[in-house]
Amino acid sequence: MGAALLCVRPGRGISSGVPLTTNRLAREKSPYLLQHQHNPVDWFPWGEEAFARARSENKPIFVSIGYSTCHWCHVMERESFESAAAAAYLNEHFVSIKVDREERPDVDKIYMTFVQSTTGGGGWPLNCFLLPDLKPFYGGTYFPPEAKHGRPSFLDLLKHIQKLWATRRNDVAASASQLHTKLEEMTAQTASGGLTLTQEILKRAAGQLKEFYDPRNGGFGGAPKFPQPSQPALLLRCSARFRDEEATRMVLHTCERMAAGGIHDQLGGGFARYSVDAEWLVPHFEKMLYDNAQLANLYLDALLVSGDARHADTARDILNYILRDMTHAEGGFYSAEDADSEGKEGKFYCWTRAELSQLLTVEEFNVAVRYFGVTEQGNFLDHSDPDPLPNQNVLSVVEPKLDAADGTLLKSAKDKMLAARAKRVRPHLDDKVLASWNGLMLGAMARASAVLGEESYRAAAERNLAFLQGKLWDAKTGTLYHRWRDGERDTVQLVDAYAFLLAGVIELYEATLAPGHLDFAIALADGMLARFYDREAGGFWQSAGSADLILRVKEDYDGAEPSGNSVATLALLKLAAITDRADFKKAAEATLRLFAERMRDFPQAVPYLLLALDFSLEEPKRVVIAGDPAQLDTRALLQAVHGVYQPGKVVLGNAGAVEPFAKTLPARDGAMVYLCTGTACQPPTRETAKVREMLLGN
Repeated sequence: MGAALLCVRPGRGISSGVPLTTNRLAREKSPYLLQHQHNPVDWFPWGEEAFARARSENKPIFVSIGYSTCHWCHVMERESFESAAAAAYLNEHFVSIKVDREERPDVDKIYMTFVQSTTGGGGWPLNCFLLPDLKPFYGGTYFPPEAKHGRPSFLDLLKHIQKLWATRRNDVAASASQLHTKLEEMTAQTASGGLTLTQEILKRAAGQLKEFYDPRNGGFGGAPKFPQPSQPALLLRCSARFRDEEATRMVLHTCERMAAGGIHDQLGGGFARYSVDAEWLVPHFEKMLYDNAQLANLYLDALLVSGDARHADTARDILNYILRDMTHAEGGFYSAEDADSEGKEGKFYCWTRAELSQLLTVEEFNVAVRYFGVTEQGNFLDHSDPDPLPNQNVLSVVEPKLDAADGTLLKSAKDKMLAARAKRVRPHLDDKVLASWNGLMLGAMARASAVLGEESYRAAAERNLAFLQGKLWDAKTGTLYHRWRDGERDTVQLVDAYAFLLAGVIELYEATLAPGHLDFAIALADGMLARFYDREAGGFWQSAGSADLILRVKEDYDGAEPSGNSVATLALLKLAAITDRADFKKAAEATLRLFAERMRDFPQAVPYLLLALDFSLEEPKRVVIAGDPAQLDTRALLQAVHGVYQPGKVVLGNAGAVEPFAKTLPARDGAMVYLCTGTACQPPTRETAKVREMLLGN
């Protein structure tokens, strides 16, 4: 179902007449699984207990995959998994498993690939039927309680699957075996033998992205419109490489329109996951950590390219929202906030004209209504709700140009509106802490601290890293776990966790020059290579491999989140330049070769990997800052270095595990900046204006 790709979550609650049962999911930590703990379905979590039950009773497995802020997941729960009849049939004839795709993207990837290949579409909820050996034989997304739109009812589907299992089990097993072979072929990757990686691949990629540009509203493609920050980030890289001012204008326009749109929370900061329209006006209101981390970096890029302080304001808006509403008391970053509260999508965020007239003075009201485009009829109606709230306005910037007096009134109005909104029932918070998504936000916080010169962001990044090291890192074994929640970590090993955190720690090192951060980055890189790297073909397996996975997959799609392969490749290239570790560079280059044809033929699918290709094409510039990182003069130089858009550089100190040549470069009566390529350096300086001049000239 196409709509299932665009998941939001309605208000939760047990349907009337359904007994309040408790199943195995009550023992889990995943917020998504806990939402299903009272279903009458005899759910199992993904694991050997369920698999053993299916084998011993010779039953097919029904696996349902989703996440805690997914609209259609919860529609199907309300309609089917809380239905006594559907639950009774599932319990009698199937072994039923619930999976949180955010905790187990490796499981989700396998069965999503199967559903996409057999039906031509995908999304969540993802519902698959498996043999007891975990091979899939049928799957889809949302199934309604009654047959409609060419879809069978869920209960009729269950009965059909059960009849096949009872009467044609051998045929079902043979079909599953054939489908599994095709899945293996689809997910296998081999390196291109003859394709040379050149900047022509980047030029081709930029040209294709520009063809999808929306000149009216910004962004790339039509409705529904996702930010996908790695695409505009790639255009900025290509703009710098090819002196393509048109590409820069496209990105800056996109940033301006997104920041003005309803997808951007105009009062509380942060961005929703996507907009349902092409204008960035009406979002599905859930906010995801991974989106906001990437968007913060994009707006920092936009600031450096344009010098426009509005982009700095937007970046701060994002980060301040995360620190206020999405941060654990000890420093971890939470995963997501839901779209709904009190059973209504957007109720926390939307306003009626009548509400504002009661809250604000006449003068404030007039300015706010004009600025935000508030109307009597509103601009948002939830068509999926049988009893939608009337006259709702999503706030967007309709009339941005205000004089000084009106600007003062607008600030007063926004302060009152934010204070009033804070008294509303907040949306559900998915409070699990994922190493992968935390790595993205850690990097954004660290980079913002250096670009904007704001100590609070550096402190937040340091606290976050300490949290992750304390909760998810086993220093004795060099093992990074993926999820922590409510005092407990999981046992899952994912390349995304290592790669995303590695990238974030490198950003923190470059922003602080603290040798301990570089040591940790090296430990993460070594652990990632040991567990996930394919030394024969190149590339990184998504997971370490275990009996509960029927395939090992190398994820190569940079969608809403970049892939582990893409992030690992760029991070290893940067770490190799900082440390002179040849094995890091070799693994990154082999991964680029593995996906060479993918980059050439489908660049829109791998924009983050193309960032790594861009970085790899020349010897990176090394900015060596010799001096005590704790001293104010060193920090001033760090801010000057990070205040220039120069994506082909790395920043390092002259102490710790840095490459040998950097250690020979001395401080001279205070911190000094050296800009080096190989063993050749420009004359050192401690003047911030000269630093900027040096970097802009290279």
